Amino acid sequence: MREKIHHLNYNILVPYLLLIVIGIIMVYSASSDILLVNGFKPSVYGVRQAEYAVAGLAFAFLFLRLRLKNFKSARFVEWFLGISMLLLAYLIGLKIVRGSAAAVNGAVGWIDLKVIKIQPLEIAKLALVVYLAFILDRHDGAFRLGHIIENLSRPAFIAVIMMFLVLIEPDFGGTAILAMIVIVMFSMSGIPAKMAVLWLVGIGVGVFLLAVLVVHWNPKFLQTSYQYQRFMSFLHPFQLQQKGGAQLVNSYYAIHNGGLFGVGLGNSMQKRGYLPEPYTDFILSIAAEELGAVGAIVIVGLIFYLMWNIMEVGIHAESQFNALICFGVATIIFTETLFNVGAVLGLLPITGVTLPFISYGGSSMIVLSASIGLVLNVAANERMEKEHE
Repeated sequence: MREKIHHLNYNILVPYLLLIVIGIIMVYSASSDILLVNGFKPSVYGVRQAEYAVAGLAFAFLFLRLRLKNFKSARFVEWFLGISMLLLAYLIGLKIVRGSAAAVNGAVGWIDLKVIKIQPLEIAKLALVVYLAFILDRHDGAFRLGHIIENLSRPAFIAVIMMFLVLIEPDFGGTAILAMIVIVMFSMSGIPAKMAVLWLVGIGVGVFLLAVLVVHWNPKFLQTSYQYQRFMSFLHPFQLQQKGGAQLVNSYYAIHNGGLFGVGLGNSMQKRGYLPEPYTDFILSIAAEELGAVGAIVIVGLIFYLMWNIMEVGIHAESQFNALICFGVATIIFTETLFNVGAVLGLLPITGVTLPFISYGGSSMIVLSASIGLVLNVAANERMEKEHE
């Protein structure tokens, strides 16, 4: 362990630590007024976020401390994947038994343990990354034309089952993140680049055509759906301001109010009842209002700097398993950031995807921190092996 500490990649560790500190500050700032108005201590969510950060650091240390061969163990991978699938299946059972009473914002995505609410999707993301890295590493260099579909059929089947379980919650943002993990990790596993590009283009065109079809068809059976209303509010936020477009409209107001340098930390107006749950999906809007465009760009820049350094470890990794772990974790961070920033700016539909390390949430913080610990483990082992050589 001492040798790993000596070989830590500080280009990953430092931005990670900075982001969780910024996250605690912004969660406190974004939630304090609402809590105070409702008769609670203004520091409740800020303190909880700090506790989640400490728990995340503990998991990051654990995943750094474990030997990488444990993650390559078939038994560990099976257990990790199996538990995540069971948790997702439990949510579906909860939805069937309790119906809409179990839904939050139109979806059944959390298991309430009283002390903490677990979001199985977060666990499933990392489990899928570890599983695909394990399976694809076994086929390293074995992908030949005519045998590619045969070799990828089993992991693709497992991934489709996982995506289906998330889709029927329903969680379209989570399903898209899992799909991106599969696409990126398959593409980086040795299959021909032309095939990977065709897959990506085909999926993109398919999603676009489906969206166009839904908009022009405007089916009655979807009009009462929470997710459909969100999609239509994305297309017409000002016209549907009273029916779901308020979040996006108030996000625009927050960004406009902030200008270049912001109104000052704690001085946001939109967090005072105008922007619902400003400490989760739309925390970047509050950051833009209080810290300005400069502050928001610094936060997003830190996330992309972290992601780039994770990818760099993967690019230079000697082991296929190590490389795939890095690409998988980077994909999670990139996709979550893309969906969150896109929603805040009105460039993508609101999917409920939070901003990594910044938004309030225990499951996200702990699993992302564990992912960072695993990447630090990979980076340290790569450095040690190169030194020994």
